[in-house]
Amino acid sequence: MNKIAYLSFLFILLSKVVFAQSVDDSFSQKKMRKDLEVFKDIRLKANSGLYKYRTKEQIDSIYNWAEKEIEKSLTYLDFYNIICQLTDFEGSLHNDTSLPEKYMENLRKESNGYFPYPVKWIDGKWIINYENGAIPLGSEIIEINGVLVSEVMLKLYKYYTTDGQNTTGKRIGIRRHFSRYYRLNYGQTNEFQVTFKESDSDLKRVKTLKGVSYLDYYKNFARRYSKSYDQIYYTDLKENQKYSYKKLDASTAILTVNTFSMGDETTEEHKNYVAFLDSVFTKIKIENLKNLIVDVRLNGGGTDPNDVVTYSYLASRKFQESKQVWISFNKIPLLKYFDVSVPSFLRPLGVGKFNRLFQDRFPIERNGKYFIGKEESEMRIREPNENAFTGNIYLLISPAVASAASLFASMVAGNQNTIVIGEETMGGYYGHNGHTPFGYVLPKSKIVTNFFIDNIEQDVPKKSNQKYSRGIIPDYNVSQTYEDYLKHQDTQMDFVLDLIKKRKKD
Repeated sequence: MNKIAYLSFLFILLSKVVFAQSVDDSFSQKKMRKDLEVFKDIRLKANSGLYKYRTKEQIDSIYNWAEKEIEKSLTYLDFYNIICQLTDFEGSLHNDTSLPEKYMENLRKESNGYFPYPVKWIDGKWIINYENGAIPLGSEIIEINGVLVSEVMLKLYKYYTTDGQNTTGKRIGIRRHFSRYYRLNYGQTNEFQVTFKESDSDLKRVKTLKGVSYLDYYKNFARRYSKSYDQIYYTDLKENQKYSYKKLDASTAILTVNTFSMGDETTEEHKNYVAFLDSVFTKIKIENLKNLIVDVRLNGGGTDPNDVVTYSYLASRKFQESKQVWISFNKIPLLKYFDVSVPSFLRPLGVGKFNRLFQDRFPIERNGKYFIGKEESEMRIREPNENAFTGNIYLLISPAVASAASLFASMVAGNQNTIVIGEETMGGYYGHNGHTPFGYVLPKSKIVTNFFIDNIEQDVPKKSNQKYSRGIIPDYNVSQTYEDYLKHQDTQMDFVLDLIKKRKKD
């Protein structure tokens, strides 16, 4: 090997050693304190959702906890977990705390230490969602390495944010990334001692599983048993997968909307969707259907105005997208930490345009809050479509329903002619933080924190069964049964169809 080639090889080798970044590396408490101070400042000055579900006393208390936690923290991962806990505590499904890419690259390369099998919440139990593994399909997990699985999951909830104090949505998030979340909370684990019960037995058994690589876990997730039933939730949908309509009989039909990501008024996809809705509801009116099942169980949100346009075909009242919307500033705060590629010294030169946009959009100041103008589309008074359906609406919801989809589902749930079936949504009934995403980078750790700045009160009626800090609560709480899970059967749809038959007889 010649000298130049040797030096090049040595440089590459040293680069990998010096610049490889592991979440398990040491990280000074001085840096942690600096980043915690910046993180708190960001929340106070930019995040209108900080006190949406928590009192000032509660927020102060968890920051006191964080300061004490730093005193016993030694690694980068220790600090990341503190920030995740703070992020989750606020209660917004649009909150997110993410590792810098160089740390994620290192995780993806890890060759061991990950729980091997995907899991799923069925019939109130966490089960193995994998066939032909060392633990039988559908077995109930009792403990992992001596810790009750219920306690394990509580620890992992911080990695997947939902609105308010909702937990059903966290179960949806955990089932995909369970192994990664376990690694982030408990570290790399060479062996997993799993206590479990098979479905047809009360006998507890113990099996020791060897840890697998990061990539092998996700390969196993791609081969999960439930894939044929739930794959559409994990797919980048084509236009023909996003919505559909099916007439079941002379009086009943199903409208399925799997996403509201169909562009805005300027896009062909949005125009195609509006044409689809108009055609469907014209047909429903001509055929005088009495029952419409509206299935949004896989809908995680999307873009305006697809949500309110859809609701206009189900509304029986004048409505607005929002009763009120506000943010907590009129000039973007803490520019030097803002997550943009522009050098920090140049940011003040270009920010004026963006500040004017916020000032025009939120011109009304009251007690340090800046409210949206009455002329904005969110505040526009809308009329029901002339072909709006007036029969019986059966709304199917799930923990996957979020953001624009939960706004839509909330308004439909508020109708007097709607019966809601399924499971509590992760998106709130009364409101959420949405519309405008902001991102900041913490200076020492480079952890990225994202949140949405618009504090939204949705135009929905108060209902006795809907709680402020929760998702949409169904009138009939129905989840997939264990037997139907094994058969890939849709428990909730079967329930709705049976309910319609019973109501026809009454």
